[in-house]
Amino acid sequence: MEIQVETIKAFLESVHPYDSLPQDELVRVATSFSRRDYPAGSEIYAAGEPIRGLFVIKRGAVEVIDRNGALVSLLGMRNSFGERGLLRDGLAVTSARTTEDSVILMLPETELRRLIEGSPAFARFFNRSRGAETRGTDLSAIKVGELMARSPVTIAPEASVTEAARLMRDKHISSLAVTVDGALHGIITTRDLAARVLAEGLPGDTPVAQVMTRDPLFLTPDSLGSDILHTMLEARIGHLPVVQDGKIKGIITQTDLTRFQAVSSAQLVRDAASSETAEDMAKVTARIPRLLMQLVAANNAHEVVTRLITDVADTVTRRLLKLAEAELGPAPVPWLWLACGSQGRQEQTGISDQDNCLILDDSATEDDLAYFARFAKIVSDGLNTAGYYYCPGDMMATNPRWCQPVRVWRRYFRGWIDAPVPEAQMLASVMFDLRPIGGTPALFRDLQAETLAAAAKNSIFVAHMISNSLKHQPPLGLLRGFATIRSGEHKNHIDMKLNGVVPVADLARVYALQGNLTPVNTRARLEAAEHAGVISVSGGRDLSEAYDLIARLRLETQAALVRAGRRPDNFLAPSDLSDFERSHLRDAFVVVRTMQSALGHSRGALS
Repeated sequence: MEIQVETIKAFLESVHPYDSLPQDELVRVATSFSRRDYPAGSEIYAAGEPIRGLFVIKRGAVEVIDRNGALVSLLGMRNSFGERGLLRDGLAVTSARTTEDSVILMLPETELRRLIEGSPAFARFFNRSRGAETRGTDLSAIKVGELMARSPVTIAPEASVTEAARLMRDKHISSLAVTVDGALHGIITTRDLAARVLAEGLPGDTPVAQVMTRDPLFLTPDSLGSDILHTMLEARIGHLPVVQDGKIKGIITQTDLTRFQAVSSAQLVRDAASSETAEDMAKVTARIPRLLMQLVAANNAHEVVTRLITDVADTVTRRLLKLAEAELGPAPVPWLWLACGSQGRQEQTGISDQDNCLILDDSATEDDLAYFARFAKIVSDGLNTAGYYYCPGDMMATNPRWCQPVRVWRRYFRGWIDAPVPEAQMLASVMFDLRPIGGTPALFRDLQAETLAAAAKNSIFVAHMISNSLKHQPPLGLLRGFATIRSGEHKNHIDMKLNGVVPVADLARVYALQGNLTPVNTRARLEAAEHAGVISVSGGRDLSEAYDLIARLRLETQAALVRAGRRPDNFLAPSDLSDFERSHLRDAFVVVRTMQSALGHSRGALS
């Protein structure tokens, strides 16, 4: 195989949905790609021009611009672009140009269409990505209720304008709803205080009712973003109350609209990539909950939401790696930083700790290990400052155990497979989710292939991994109910992570081991397992659909907490769901339990 084809193949193994392809198919696809090098500022295509293929960024950055010259998105390594126009009529609907020296791969249209027709993973990915390309940033289609981040601040009509000014100052807001028993009577803004109080020389004890806007225009939570825009433009106002059943529910401002349009994964990635300190990165990651809320509100698929959020974590990590090397000087030997856990699987949500490790070249000396100990500490401390908290189980590169040369890692994996004691099962479960983030990917490529092959052949190890994967059970109770948490802060709730998505992630990991499959993402593993015949077509589709529902409800729960001004968590109260939703959620858990049972029976045949 030519060097360039091998390089492209290795790169595609880290890009979804190419990571779901069998090795022989991946080689064919890699051969079909052509490489193009663009200096910074080069135009790749302009709106209205014919597009000959799908573009994938191997290195560098590309900005996508609409016909009006507005920035649509800023794309980085592994991102695809051009498919929207390519798959529609072959004409570009946007323009694309590089913002730095870039290496771009192009897949011919005929090859992309062949993949979409022959691979469910490709069909699903590109159908969804085309939808997300517009939905994720389309303010006009978002409901007003999804834009309200917290309950409104209110004031009584008889309160003084001085009280109103102090309240707005203390709450850092520009308007107040004037209410009586929760019913909206008017609205007062900072502009009213300036134009109707200060400019007219009114005293500070003037009642709010005297200067407020009475019976203001309002919208309902079911109104669309387009209603906000049209009403504000037509009435020339910057604040709109939101009322439901006669009661005030919130206030939408022009600032809210600006904030919504400014928060995108591309913007966060760009800001993180240009940050000079971990504190700067913390300001970027603080916007992730709002990003999650907006992505969920736009009805993006759960794997799109988690992938975009994980992209921010990857960018933060890579930026910290560069800053660490700048501080310490060039690394003495080749190295590779890898993420495991939810970042490794590209499944991060609104709450995440850090799970990572370092693989070093076998030429590393004791002095080199001292360098990488300092290196890992800078990066891990930076991640903690940026909001990715230290792993409670110390699964981090700062732990000397997880900062070792390739030969030691090879010994680790061999030992876990040959002697699958409980600790080995736990460690293998974590380390089989490794994904390279920065450094030299070749340090992991052979190790991953060797480990998967050895694990798939060892029936005793696979049987133990199956047993380990069955420890987390779906929360099914008697009489078609749920087994909720019985006491404490989360009483009568379901842990949608531990008892929802984790059981499916554990199943998918075992399927990957059984089939010697390289994908790390849970949904990609399920698709690959179905394609490889590790699980039946019907079982694979049922489990994928069950996982989609569970993951979607988990994200919707987190988004609802963000809208309420609370920190997102993983706990859902079944009582908050409709009868229809509860029924379908239970059915999804039944599917997971059934697949666990089937896997458990196969364990008996293996052991």
